[in-house]
Amino acid sequence: MHQTNRTEAKEMARGRLAEYLERITERKGKQYICPLCGSGTGANKTPAGKLNDDFTYHCFSCNFHGDIFSLVGRVESIADSADRFKRVYEIFNLFTDEKPKTAVLDADYTEYFKECHARAGETDYFSFRGISDATIKKFMLGYDPVWRSPKALRDGNKPLASQRIIIPTERGNYIARAVDPNVDPRFKVVKEGASEIFNKKALYGTEPVFIVEGEIDALSVIEADGQSLALGGLGNKNKFITLLRENSPTAPIIILSLDNDNAGRKAQAEIADALRGLKMTFLEQNISGAYKDPNEHLTSDSGAFKRIIRDAQNYALIYALEADQIAREKYINEMAVTSKISNFLGQVKASADTPAIPTNFPELDKILDEGLYEGLYILGAISSLGKTSFALQIADQIAQQGQDVLIFSLEMAMTELMAKSISRLTYLECGDAVSHAKTTRGITAGKRYENYSRDERDLIDSSVKKYAEYTDRLFIYEGIGDIGVSQVRDVVAEHIKATGSKPVIIIDYLQILAPFEPRASDKQNTDKAVFELKRLSRDFKIPILGISSLNRASYTAEINMAAFKESGAIEYSSDVLLGLQFASDGTEITSAGIDRLKRENVRKIELKILKNRNGATGDSITYDYYPMSNYFKETGKKQNSNGGKRL
Repeated sequence: MHQTNRTEAKEMARGRLAEYLERITERKGKQYICPLCGSGTGANKTPAGKLNDDFTYHCFSCNFHGDIFSLVGRVESIADSADRFKRVYEIFNLFTDEKPKTAVLDADYTEYFKECHARAGETDYFSFRGISDATIKKFMLGYDPVWRSPKALRDGNKPLASQRIIIPTERGNYIARAVDPNVDPRFKVVKEGASEIFNKKALYGTEPVFIVEGEIDALSVIEADGQSLALGGLGNKNKFITLLRENSPTAPIIILSLDNDNAGRKAQAEIADALRGLKMTFLEQNISGAYKDPNEHLTSDSGAFKRIIRDAQNYALIYALEADQIAREKYINEMAVTSKISNFLGQVKASADTPAIPTNFPELDKILDEGLYEGLYILGAISSLGKTSFALQIADQIAQQGQDVLIFSLEMAMTELMAKSISRLTYLECGDAVSHAKTTRGITAGKRYENYSRDERDLIDSSVKKYAEYTDRLFIYEGIGDIGVSQVRDVVAEHIKATGSKPVIIIDYLQILAPFEPRASDKQNTDKAVFELKRLSRDFKIPILGISSLNRASYTAEINMAAFKESGAIEYSSDVLLGLQFASDGTEITSAGIDRLKRENVRKIELKILKNRNGATGDSITYDYYPMSNYFKETGKKQNSNGGKRL
């Protein structure tokens, strides 16, 4: 608990707005799902809540704007400004040193309660109110003939003694209710310590619970063989709602039975709205009848009052059972597989019109059952092994079929990717004049063009024209550190809306997606990104290919699932897991050997199928990789390959 003065406490609380938002909602990129209107949970999943530099929160959807005190007030339905401040200080465990709270916080009145309880027979107040000895004993009710407020005494005042009944609410809190009718009405009922809810344990029993205003009213219901909780005043309605939100009750049903005055009816309506929001089963029941409150009803006509309590309980139990049955049937209708069969058959029929998307690597397509489907595909390799070039070649080969491809390049510039594709095409278009084929740098370095022959320039021109034949199906988004999964989702939604085409997505690469939580570890952020990409593929029913780096310990080892850097989610959430590695002839591959292999003009590469949710695993497909031309040539398939021993 942090103690400070009021001004400091206010500023400290305002500065912790971000912490509060993290507790109650979810952040997507730089925006928050609005805890008030839910913006960010709709069809486009785009949140509209923003944390401003001046420690205020603004939602562009519902137009709320305010600091932490305003936000907590709105979230928890706290209208009174003093109560808002109090609640915020409770959330962050703050209190000011301007009030002598320590004695109250540390108070333990247990022995005092025992003394007062021993004197309960010295007053006829309990019998006058219809409260039996059994109830007096159960709740340790008591009597103090010379009560003086401990708080007033601590503050240096000299209060007059008065006769009071004592109703414990917690170890350090109680109600002191005047027996003498001549006591100043302002001090007829005094709450010593914090204002607490009376008998809140009733919420966690097995019987219906009547919610009333005052403690005497709750005791009246209990006298009639019911279970009851007293708010201890209408000011505690928000505390009651918070209690329900944070600790779901076990009681079968809640029965709202506040007083029959305007204030009681208004508070009951507000609580009812909150219960609907919490999806809790409840009823509203007037147990006071024509009387002011339940205790007046009990003392005026105990028989009728007990019948009302009994009948209300019986009806509430039947209502709760019916509500449970309706909820159960609704759940079964919505969630059981039976309800999904029709939709499943519709999807099967629709899938006939949405075949697999071939990668145009024949052996790979065979293993993938003709190509890419809805799902998450992960491609991993050590650095400089050509994983970006491999994924880019797949992208080009898919685009050539008339299928849209969105590439999110988080490391390389768009121009570099374009040059890689054109470089590959110069190799494929050059015929026997292999020396005319150009590297990526040979495409982008304008100074070199003046030294190229006419044939070389014509080759570049023809390759660019070939590239342009399918680039209306290619879309490249570049960014460093500023593109996260939420931005990817927004771009995909916008693309589908604008074109009517569902694209294949390529992420290059996973580990440098913008983090969901800057304070989280790399592993936590990568795991979250993988989970969200999986959800994205499912929501839009599209293939997503994510490129992943490997941990350094795997550079000289046979590639396996454990090699994927900073994530366990990759192994568990991916539908297909692919690993590129140097092909082995059975000899040891060392770090020096890898460096040597990287210098070769044509590298022998194998693509290992580490995981295939809907097909075979363990096979390897072999490729000749031409790094100077960014080109992979598929050469065959190697079954059940264990590769060479790598050290």
